[in-house]
Amino acid sequence: MKVKEVMTPNAKAIWLTESLADAAKLMWENDCGVLPIIKDGRKVIGLITDRDVCMAAAMRDTHPSAISVEEVMTGQVYAVNPEDNIDQALQVMQQHRIRRLPVINPEGELEGVLSMNDIVLHAAQDAEVEDTIEYGDVVKTYQAICQHPRPAAAASASA
Repeated sequence: MKVKEVMTPNAKAIWLTESLADAAKLMWENDCGVLPIIKDGRKVIGLITDRDVCMAAAMRDTHPSAISVEEVMTGQVYAVNPEDNIDQALQVMQQHRIRRLPVINPEGELEGVLSMNDIVLHAAQDAEVEDTIEYGDVVKTYQAICQHPRPAAAASASA
């Protein structure tokens, strides 16, 4: 199964120059927890989550409308292509412990967002059905994402 068959197309995005208040409003109105950050057309240069907005607003003595998305965004973007196989997307999610991936075309422009919600809604228990996402793969991905990081002291003691 291809990413384009599962993703949410026409995902909302926010311009680099907009504020946290703008991001929060857009997320609320569109029931989404992440916004790709774009510039120069629809080129994705970062991401901002609802958690990023909340934490930044709580930790600064400034109104969210005075904080730019650029100040808070995650600049490291892990993404997939619409033509990628869904198994590739699951691998990226597991490796980087993330629940949502922007779907970017070869020109670097946003095509959609692939979320664990999208994947779960397309999963099937019957592994014999061709071109489905297996429940086991979904659970394996969630386990990787949700795994608590090991404390540094414990990690160095076991090495």
